[in-house]
Amino acid sequence: ISLGLVGSEMCIRDRFGVVVITLLSLVVSAAVYAETIVVSPTSSLTSIAEAVQRAEPGATIIIEEGTYQESEIEISKPLILKGRGLPVIDGGGYGIFHVLSSDVEIAGLKFINVKASYTKEHAGIHVYKSENFSIHDNVMDDVFFGVLIEKSKRGSVSNNEIRGYASDEYNSGNGIHLWHCSEITISENEVSGMRDGIYFEFVSDSQVSNNTSYTNIRYGLHFMFSNDDAYDGNTFQNNGAGVAVMFSKNIEMTHNRFIENWGTASYGLLLKEINDANISDNLFEKNT
Repeated sequence: ISLGLVGSEMCIRDRFGVVVITLLSLVVSAAVYAETIVVSPTSSLTSIAEAVQRAEPGATIIIEEGTYQESEIEISKPLILKGRGLPVIDGGGYGIFHVLSSDVEIAGLKFINVKASYTKEHAGIHVYKSENFSIHDNVMDDVFFGVLIEKSKRGSVSNNEIRGYASDEYNSGNGIHLWHCSEITISENEVSGMRDGIYFEFVSDSQVSNNTSYTNIRYGLHFMFSNDDAYDGNTFQNNGAGVAVMFSKNIEMTHNRFIENWGTASYGLLLKEINDANISDNLFEKNT
């Protein structure tokens, strides 16, 4: 018997003839039989890391309500992780998830106790070289970095609540931090108490919409060397400074609110060496 690919079909040949099986039917079958794994403090499987290790690509891991003391969990295959009843993952001072695969979804979890480090950027969720990822409906409380995304594209971060308790720039991280990314959507998030609420560096073709970024030490939004991006409907309130736009081009900033960004070195919006921007229909209220 010989196996071969012809166009979008798989052919199985033997001495009796040819049988053709479409790849589409194989994909559908795989989806139908994708496994679901349940993690619970009261079941035989109590470890999220162990569930991730056991799971086949494409599986769904349901994490039941409770508290899990886990950190540095690597996700190197497509998976869906969903919490029921907002289960708590305590990082014990370390980062919690490292997403190293495309097609990963993480939702409905609470992350706590991700502490500052002077040698490593500990994050609730760290995404690296991933595509088609989704991070939504999570809570992050007392985190160094909330969501850290590097060299990734075509993903979304939505409806998360990210809180830090930073007091100084030098020992604090950012709420949502993107570096060398493209085609990312950041929407409906609430970020506070971080160094920068949202940070972009070398990020293109991305959308930041309807987020609230407040009481952050440095900037509500900070982006540099980031082109062809749009920022719409966000609120930046009571930050060290509202928004800083630096060394970027083809920027759309519309329908945003800059409120009470006040202090001796503060401002609502700082523009430094930008080209071809459309900044319109924004509200500035009580900024220095």
